[in-house]
Amino acid sequence: MTIEARLEELGIVLPEPAAPVASYVPVVVQGGFAHISGQLPFVDGKLVTGRLGDDTSLEDGMLAARACGLMILAQLKAALIPLDKVERIVKLGAFVNSTPDFTDQPKVANGASDLMYDVFGEKGRHARAAVGVPALPLGAAVEVDAIIALAG
Repeated sequence: MTIEARLEELGIVLPEPAAPVASYVPVVVQGGFAHISGQLPFVDGKLVTGRLGDDTSLEDGMLAARACGLMILAQLKAALIPLDKVERIVKLGAFVNSTPDFTDQPKVANGASDLMYDVFGEKGRHARAAVGVPALPLGAAVEVDAIIALAG
């Protein structure tokens, strides 16, 4: 089954890829790896903002992380990289806008991690960091970046 067919089977429609908000490019391919810049969570074209442990629930944080994962896939496609060329999701970095006493960053990051497994199966299992931060660009609740191995 192709990845496009898998997305359709899961009922997933990728969002429009977001334009960079500063001086960087969304995707750099080097040495067989795609490095995806940190992606913010957009749901129905609207940025998901808030702080975990304050005004944003764990469930909403997980959905925001999933939205970041969808944006990662959308950025790959926008860079003209067919999703079937993904050999392995190597690493995700999840940054969670959270209060100092919030400690469920790994659960929030599961929103993106579980998406990658659902879409790519075993190739979607990856190394990961999940870090709490006091603020993110534009007040986003979550930001996720990625390193993805590509087939020759």
